[in-house]
Amino acid sequence: MVELKNNFKDLIELRAWKQLRQQLMELDPVDVAEIIEDLSDEDDVVIFRLLSREQAKITFQNLTYEKQEQIIEELAQNVNKLSNLLNDLDPDDRTAFFEELPGQVSQRLIQLLTPEERIVATKLLGYPVDSIGRLMTPEYIAVRADFTVAQTLEHIRKFGHDSETLSVIYVIGNNWELIDDIRIREILLAELETPISEIMDNRVVSLNAYEDQETAIRIFQDHDRVVLPVIDTDGVLLGIVTIDDVMDVVEEETTEDFHKFGSFQDAIINPAKAKIPLLYSKRIFWLTVLVFMNVFSGAAIAHFETTISSAVSLLFFLPLLIGSGGNAGAQSATLMIRSLAIGEVLIKDWLRLLGKEFLVALLLGLTMALGVSLIASFRAPEIIAVVAATMVLTVICGSIIGMLLPFLFTKLKLDPATASAPLITSIADITGVVIYFSIASWYLGL
Repeated sequence: MVELKNNFKDLIELRAWKQLRQQLMELDPVDVAEIIEDLSDEDDVVIFRLLSREQAKITFQNLTYEKQEQIIEELAQNVNKLSNLLNDLDPDDRTAFFEELPGQVSQRLIQLLTPEERIVATKLLGYPVDSIGRLMTPEYIAVRADFTVAQTLEHIRKFGHDSETLSVIYVIGNNWELIDDIRIREILLAELETPISEIMDNRVVSLNAYEDQETAIRIFQDHDRVVLPVIDTDGVLLGIVTIDDVMDVVEEETTEDFHKFGSFQDAIINPAKAKIPLLYSKRIFWLTVLVFMNVFSGAAIAHFETTISSAVSLLFFLPLLIGSGGNAGAQSATLMIRSLAIGEVLIKDWLRLLGKEFLVALLLGLTMALGVSLIASFRAPEIIAVVAATMVLTVICGSIIGMLLPFLFTKLKLDPATASAPLITSIADITGVVIYFSIASWYLGL
C-alpha cells in the first residue's frame, strides 16, 4: 500500500491524470479510502476528483469524519461534483455525516440535494439524535400480501436497483403498515403462482424509529439478523437498518464508554489526528476533579499522623492495600457497566447482585489477605492482623462501590460509563485509608 501511495504521488506530480484514473478504477474503494487517509490535503482531493461516481460514493463512506469534512470543503469549489456526491450517498450515511456538521453547514449542503433526496434527508435529520430513525435508510423493497411470487420477482427487478439490500422483502398493508418480512430465499424457492400470504409466518421483528440506537444493537444480537425494518408508533414501515450501520454504532458506543471509563469528558475519535487543545480539553476536567478528591486521602492520612509515627511500617503497605481496593472496584464496575449497556442486567437486579458481589469480594479479599500476610510476616510481623483485615475490608468496599456506582448513575439517568475507573479508584483510596488507619489505631491501642 505504501508503494502504491508513492506511485500515486509521482503520477500527480507528473500530472498523468489518465494513467492515475486507470489505476484507481482497478482498486477497491476501501483501498482507495485507505490511501486517501494517508495523503496530504492537496493530493487526497485530486485522487477523489478522479474517481467515478460509484467509486466516490463508496470511498467517501469509508473515510473518517475528519477527512470527509476536509474533502467537502475542497469540493465546495466545484458545486456540481459536490452535489453529485451528496445525492449519490446512501441516506443513512449522508445523515450520519450531516449530523456531525454545524447546523448552518448542513443546511447549506442540503440545498445541493435533489428535491426527492432533500425530503429524505430532512425527514431523517428530524428524528432525535442517537435514535434508530437517524440510522435507517428508506431504500427497501415492499410488496403486498396478495402479490404472487411472480409479481414479487417482477417488482424486485423493477425497483431493486436502489434498495440497500435484497436479502429480505417486506409485506405491507393498504396503509403501508408492516405485516411481515420474508427472506428472499423463501421467495426464490416458491412456485411462481404462490401468493405471498402463503409464505408469511407473521413473526416479524421490528425497530421503532424513536428508540435509542442501543436498542437496535440488542435486538440485532438477540435475533441474529442482518437487516431489520423500522416502524413508527402506528406500525407504518418507514425504512430499514442493516447490520453494517449497527456495527458502526457498536464501535462508537464502545469507544465512548471506554473513554468515559478512563475519565475523558467525551470520546476522541482519533488521538493521532486530534489537536493538542482538543486532547487537553477532553482530559482536564475529570483530572482536576480527581485531584481535589484525592485531597481527602491526604487529609485522612494527616488525621492519623500519631498512628503512623508510632508504627512507620504501616506506610509500606499503604499503596498495596488501597491499590487493591481500587483495582477490585474497577473490575466490578467494568462488569456491571457492560452488563447494563447490553441489557443483561436491569436496575431492579441491584440487590440480588449486591449479595453475590459481597460473597465474591469476601473470597477475593481473604485470598489476597493470605498473600499480604505472607509479605508482612517478613517485613512487619507485628501488624500482620492489621494488613490482613484491611485487605479483606478494602477489597469488599472497593467491589461494592464499583458495583453500585453504575446502578446509581443509571438510576439518575446518567451514563453509567461516567462511573469511571479513576473515579472509583479515588473513592476506594479514601475509604481504604480510613479503614487501614482506623484498624491500626484500634489494634495498636493508639
